[in-house]
This record gives sequence, C-alpha cells and structure tokens, in this order.
Amino acid sequence: MHHFYKTTMTAAAIALFGAAFLAGTAQRASAQAAGGTTAPQKEKKVKDQGEADIWNEANKDSAAKNFTKEITDLDTWKQKYPDSDYKDVRALLYVQAYTDSGQFGKAVDAAAELLNKNLDQVFDDKGAVQSILTLLYKTTASAQQLCLPNQNPTPEQLATGEKAAKMLMDFNRKPEGVADAAWASARGDLQKLAKATLMAIAVKPAEVAMAKSDCNTAVNVYTKALGDFPDQSFISYNLGRTLKTCAASNPSQAAEMNSRALYEFIRAAVIDPSLGGSADAKKISDYADSAYKTYHGSDEGLTQLKEQAKATPLAPAGFKIKTATEIANEQAESFKAKYPEVALWLGIKGQLADQATGTQYFEGQLKDAAVPELKGTVVEGKPACRSKEILVAVPLPDQASTGTPAAEITLKLDAPLTGKPEPGQITWKGVPSAFTQSPFMLTMDTEKANIKDLKVSACTAAPARGAARGGKKGTSKKK
Repeated sequence: MHHFYKTTMTAAAIALFGAAFLAGTAQRASAQAAGGTTAPQKEKKVKDQGEADIWNEANKDSAAKNFTKEITDLDTWKQKYPDSDYKDVRALLYVQAYTDSGQFGKAVDAAAELLNKNLDQVFDDKGAVQSILTLLYKTTASAQQLCLPNQNPTPEQLATGEKAAKMLMDFNRKPEGVADAAWASARGDLQKLAKATLMAIAVKPAEVAMAKSDCNTAVNVYTKALGDFPDQSFISYNLGRTLKTCAASNPSQAAEMNSRALYEFIRAAVIDPSLGGSADAKKISDYADSAYKTYHGSDEGLTQLKEQAKATPLAPAGFKIKTATEIANEQAESFKAKYPEVALWLGIKGQLADQATGTQYFEGQLKDAAVPELKGTVVEGKPACRSKEILVAVPLPDQASTGTPAAEITLKLDAPLTGKPEPGQITWKGVPSAFTQSPFMLTMDTEKANIKDLKVSACTAAPARGAARGGKKGTSKKK
C-alpha cells in the first residue's frame, strides 16, 4: 500500500515544535503541585513525603530524558500509592513517558481511562489547559505512530486515538500566558496533526485486512475513508490498488473491480498526483493514463473520465470500463454480422497461416470438408481463356478498391469456362483439396454451377499472320 506518512510526519514535527511549550508547562505545573509550592484549586494532597519524593524523582528523570527510569518511578508510585489524589496526573505522566520513549501502544492505553473522564474536572488547577493539551497531543501523536506500516494497533487503541484526535481538532482554549499569534500558529499545527491522525486511523484497518487477504473489508474501509476525506488522493490511490489486487482473486467481480480501480487511479491523478506530497506527481499521472489505455485499448473516453472522477470521489453504481478484448470482440461480432463471408474466410485463413499448426489444421479438419459459401474477387483465370482455374482474392471491405489484391484461393473447376473470367466479386461453394503455406494458397474443388455472379467474356481470336492488329472486342456471356 502507498503511505502518506512523509507528509503527516512533517505535520507532526511542526505540531511538536508549536506545542513543545505545552508539554513542558504541564509538567512543570505538576511538579509544582508535587512540591507544594502551588496550591491546587481542590483539596488534593500527597499522602506523605514519600509520595512527593517519588513524584519529584519521576519529574527529574523526565527532564533528563531518562524515560526508562521515569516509567520505573511511576510504576513504584502506582504500586505504593494506587489511590493517590494525583493518580490522574500520574496517568498523564505515563502518557508522556511512554510517548517520549517510543512505546506508543502503551501511551494510548494509558490515555484511554483519562479520555473517558471529564478532563476539566480531572485537571482543575491553574495548569489545566496545558495538561489537557498535553494529553490530547501526546495521545494523538502516539496513535498516528501506531498507524505506520507493520504496526498492529488494537481496535481499542484506534478508537482511543480517534477520540483524542477529534478532541484536539476541536480544542480552542488558549493556554495562560501564550500570545494570541503564538496560539493561533500552534493550534493550526495541532489541527494538522489531528487531521492526519484521523486519516491514518481511518485507513489502518484496510492495511490490516489486506495482510489477511480480506479484500471486502479493505475495500469497504477505504471506501468509507474516502467518503470522510474526499479530498485525499492517497486514499483514492490506495483504494485503486486494493481493488486491482482483489480483482485478480475474484474473477466474477473482476470487471467491476478493475473499472473502479481505474476510476480511483484517475481520481488521484487529477486532484493531487503527488498524493499529499509523498509521491512523484508525474509518475502517478503517467501510471493512471497508461493503466487506462492498456485496459481499454486506447485513450478514448479518458478525458471525460477525468472530468467525472474530478467531480466525484467514488465511481457510480454499475460503473464499467470496457476492456480492449471486449471492444475487439464487439467489433468482430459487428464485422461478422455485416460481412459474414469475409469473417468466415479470415477465421479459416488465420488457422491455416499458423506456422506451427496450419498444415495439421488443413489435413485434419478442412480438407474434403464442405465449406459454407464464401465471397471474393476474381484476380485472373488460368489459362486466361476457357479457364480451368480461377484465382480469387478475399480483400477486406476497406481494401476492395486499393489496387489488385493478392490471390489466396484457387477455384479448381469441374469443367472449363466458355470464355475469359472478368474481374469482379463472386460467391461460391467448394471443397478444399490442397494447401500450401508458402506461397499461401488454398485450392478448392468447385462446380461452375456453385459460382454466383461470375462474368465471362468471349475470348479474342489471335490475329492471322500479317493481318492488321485490332479486331472486335468480345462481348460478355454466360460461363
């Protein structure tokens, strides 16, 4: 699957820069509460100096970026003081420590219980806004990391991450002491992170499903995600790739799936071929065009499809693009209906011309068999007068008037003609009796009575020795 994480990780880095002061402020506020220098608004207090010491030690570890020891200290705190008045603050510190140490699944798990509470009641001191923002930011960033390739988040983790990202997207309470311009910038970055995470969460189940070859689930997940984020070309592109992959293992649905896949490739190419800045735009555009032409056999209808895909993220019900084979078959059937005799001959000729099996086909199936009526054009008679054989060509309809066509069939007559065969179109029935591949020639034994529309002219007598050249021209007569 194609991933968009290059873009979202950039957004996350920007958000981290914009929100770095939030995490620091929240941690300092917690440290002050632990040391007793800032009184909380509600009656909360540490059980004893031992609890305060553990808390302060955890904060020191965090400041030194010794997250492994910080987590150990938090575990000790939780074990010794499970019902601490500050167990929610401790949960937030867990979220921070797990995120900063790269244990993203544990960070999201630690955040789940907090997110099910009223955060304004959980964090009710002076640094409440900073604490809430830290929780939402860290949880959202961790959830996005869980959506990277080869990660296997649980449904519960994805649900927690989605909840945090939505809350972060909507959060608009400026932390105390932050300038309006700085908050506006930071909030914009945080919203980018939230949106990117929501998109990653929306498509992650599709990647998991494809790893299990569960095509239906993957297609449904991408389809829903595209409905939620219609402007995201990377979702269209991944839906296209999924449909194309699934078509190979679903012959009964292959035509529909391949058509929808092409639609999504075209959709991605026309709205953002860079797939959010994570791909080479020209390669994506070229691929979409090439895939359509290969499947359809030409670029006919491509311009119209681009306009349709640009306007609507999903193909309409019953959407179908004809394959090159389907088009060729339709054209062949139309040709056969319009020119049945020519189509019959082309079928026979194609099998005879095969270097590997042509002779075998003639000897085993065609020789001495009754062939339905054929139609062709007289090339010449042999001999020219009172011909015993007629050489016939079967030109394609659009080649009928482009010079003298090459003879392909020899009609071997049961009796000589009464004159000279004239060029023109004839129909006949005959029985194949001989064949050569090089030069290509099929001989058919034919009765004169089975030839229609043959025109024969009288043979011109040879002038007597010494006589003047010229003479009367012969007139056409029956064969």
